[in-house]
Amino acid sequence: MTSSSSSSVPALAAITCLVVVVFGCYWPVEARIPTTLDGPFEPVTVPFDQSLRGNAVDLPESDHRVRRRVKGFEPEQISVSLSANYDSVWISWVTGESQIGYNIKPLDPKSVASVVRYGKLRHPPTHEATGYSLVYNQLYPFEGLQNYTSGIIHHVRLTGLKPNTLYFYQCGDPSIPAMSEIYHFRTMPVSGPWSYPKRIAVVGDLGLTYNTTTTISHLTSNDPDLVLLIGDVTYANLYLTNGTGSDCYSCSFPHSPIQETYQPRWDYWGRFMENLISKVPIMVIEGNHEIEEQAENKTFVAYSSRFAFPSEESGSSSTFYYSFNAGGIHFIMLGAYIDFTRSGKQYKWLEQDLANVDRSTTPWLVATWHPPWYSTYQAHYREAECMRLEMEELLYSYGVDIVFNGHVHAYERSNRVYNYNLDPCGPVYLTVGDGGNREKMAVKYADEPGNCPEPSTTPDEYIGGICAKNFTSGPAAGKFCWDRQPDYSAFRESSFGHGILEVKNETWALWTWYRNQDADNKVGDQIYIVRQPDKCHVRQVLKSWIDDI
Repeated sequence: MTSSSSSSVPALAAITCLVVVVFGCYWPVEARIPTTLDGPFEPVTVPFDQSLRGNAVDLPESDHRVRRRVKGFEPEQISVSLSANYDSVWISWVTGESQIGYNIKPLDPKSVASVVRYGKLRHPPTHEATGYSLVYNQLYPFEGLQNYTSGIIHHVRLTGLKPNTLYFYQCGDPSIPAMSEIYHFRTMPVSGPWSYPKRIAVVGDLGLTYNTTTTISHLTSNDPDLVLLIGDVTYANLYLTNGTGSDCYSCSFPHSPIQETYQPRWDYWGRFMENLISKVPIMVIEGNHEIEEQAENKTFVAYSSRFAFPSEESGSSSTFYYSFNAGGIHFIMLGAYIDFTRSGKQYKWLEQDLANVDRSTTPWLVATWHPPWYSTYQAHYREAECMRLEMEELLYSYGVDIVFNGHVHAYERSNRVYNYNLDPCGPVYLTVGDGGNREKMAVKYADEPGNCPEPSTTPDEYIGGICAKNFTSGPAAGKFCWDRQPDYSAFRESSFGHGILEVKNETWALWTWYRNQDADNKVGDQIYIVRQPDKCHVRQVLKSWIDDI
């Protein structure tokens, strides 16, 4: 197992062939990267480095990276998102200035057109697409709280694209004229068992701190083809509407009549991230910090408005759950903060989506949602147990290979696990809630003396009631927490960072986790995740049978 003290693993292409056969090449014993075939592994905990705590400071609004740099209705906060398949992407951007105060007047979204001109050549563009626009409000029914109205948010879907192809584009309204500079993106490869994006960056709980800037700098240096953001985007809800913030909202503002949020931080985040996500597609799923309750009990308005989602293309009626393909990987993005019960719309959609997955075309099945089912940290321990009890059996029966979660502000990799038991056919769970947010890192473990929480304190009001109970079997039988690092936990470390997934073929994928405090190329944790389709039989449901019921 690779720990934080291990030296960097040489690049795959640079390793001399000697001993163990992998992809037709022989690996030298001394440089061999561990694989899940070697597991289950003995649990490893890397001691916390005390020097890392206390540095989670948000970027101020005066920072040049978050200030508005365009004029009038010129596009800003430009981003690319994937549709359900390689032949389509979404381009999103914002025009016009947002407003915050007591007497706000929303902009008219119809006053500015939503146009993207694009093609394989930088100039001239050969295609043009139009989309739709919207303005959202964040309103509070309490005196003294400032309201917000956004700039005009545009979403345009480009279709008929070729796989693994570089496209150039400009977005905006050519009639004003107010068009952006020329940007570019590369489409995903065609779906197939030997066709994959080279590198997929995975990050959670990002925020907009100086730690975030390090994370994004390191992530960008890894040259990803796709970015997965596993919830908790901006942490705008750690601020009052007057812009006063804290790393502990409930501690600092206990008398606030509602959980306030300072919406301009969404604009700051969009500007800071534009340099990356205007070129590299980003796929986002909601976290608890996106709830952002407002008047009339509305929630998740900024999240649902600012990003484009392939919901309709993947048969979903919601921005909270959807799916898409990236080469031979089928990604399922699930919502933990809406109904996930077996009688609900999300579960029924999930059943249909899983049944329609063709593993001969997309061998890899990856699921993501924000709060982890398998985390050994005290923070959020077994918080999402209700969701696990509803959905785990379904995901297991269809052979989900990898699960990505955030929420816990640390890193953890599991052994293959199902229902808290080691299982060679269970998914590998990877918690990457360590992007760099202001709330700092999780450093306490539930299995340490005095750290086991009371069961009544574990549920989140948006994730169900008290479903976590004492274990009835295994080493922790009769207890709510283990008294040592659980067997299902293979590796854990408190540090800010990000991960890179590199799928090599239909059975092998390299997972690497990088720590912010290290040099760009130093590995914090690394393992090959190996599928065994012959050993682990995947549930198959004929589509015709689905159509008949």
